[in-house]
Amino acid sequence: MSRRRGRRGIAEFGLSFLDVISCGFGAIILLLIITKTVEPRLLEESQINLEGQIAQREQALYEIRGRISELRRQVTDAEAQLEDNLLQVAALERELTRILGRYATTVDRQDEALEATQQLAAARQSLTDEMQRLLGVDFRRKTDLVGGIAVDSEYIIFVIDTSGSMFNAAWSQVLRKVQETLAIYPQVKGIQVMNDMGDYMFPRFAGEWIEDSPARRDAIMQRLQSWNPFSNSSPVEGIEAAIGTYYSPDKRISIYVFGDDFTGRSIEEVVDAVDRINRADESGRRLVRIHAVGFPVYLDRPSGRVYRFAALMRELAYRNDGTFVGLSEFE
Repeated sequence: MSRRRGRRGIAEFGLSFLDVISCGFGAIILLLIITKTVEPRLLEESQINLEGQIAQREQALYEIRGRISELRRQVTDAEAQLEDNLLQVAALERELTRILGRYATTVDRQDEALEATQQLAAARQSLTDEMQRLLGVDFRRKTDLVGGIAVDSEYIIFVIDTSGSMFNAAWSQVLRKVQETLAIYPQVKGIQVMNDMGDYMFPRFAGEWIEDSPARRDAIMQRLQSWNPFSNSSPVEGIEAAIGTYYSPDKRISIYVFGDDFTGRSIEEVVDAVDRINRADESGRRLVRIHAVGFPVYLDRPSGRVYRFAALMRELAYRNDGTFVGLSEFE
């Protein structure tokens, strides 16, 4: 009886062990199946992501290479443009050197001509004094002209048109003509400068004479470069102010009128007004000479004002022992 119980116990134990082993193998098999099912999907997804990143980076690389090529092309173009600019600068420098050389030569010649003019004027003045000493104070030469203009005055007044047409188109020529005029008077007793309206260049000398000296002449030329008071393009007011203020029987005065046109109403009225204030002495000589220089601002588009200015200044110069000079072109 006891032998039967022992066999049954062994059989029951053996069956339970097999069940456990079978379950274990089954679990392992399930794990293997699950692992084999998930792994290819993960690998496939990883491969797809890597290919996308590679494509993006290849595209970025192509763009960078294209940008580099464009920058190289720009650098090449810039270098070529720089070379062209350097060649142009070198050409301009050569041209500037040539122009400066010509300008220096011109200035030297102008200085020589100015010095010669001054020496001639000084010699003329000395000769006049010597002739007066030898021939008497009443002696008068047949001509007192230098370049067609009488230069026997002791005082000179400039009446300059400062209108826009003169200042913008003819001012450099005005500066030269003023300097040339001063050059033919080596030494005078007094100078004055006003515009065609009667406004003074140096208001503190209004009604007085500016003492002549090289420093004063330099100051006049320096101020004249930028002097541009209002003007109505008519010399009448300036001429009347100059004669009315500075006329004196014991002074020999010359007025130099610089202008380009006349906007007044009547030439005859101006001539008559000047005749009344610029009286003649017993010999019939006017004590104030009136010279005039007409500048060719409007020659390329002539108008009635230009012709009227020329007619007015020619008549005033003729009646007042002066000279009218009409410039035909800009220098």
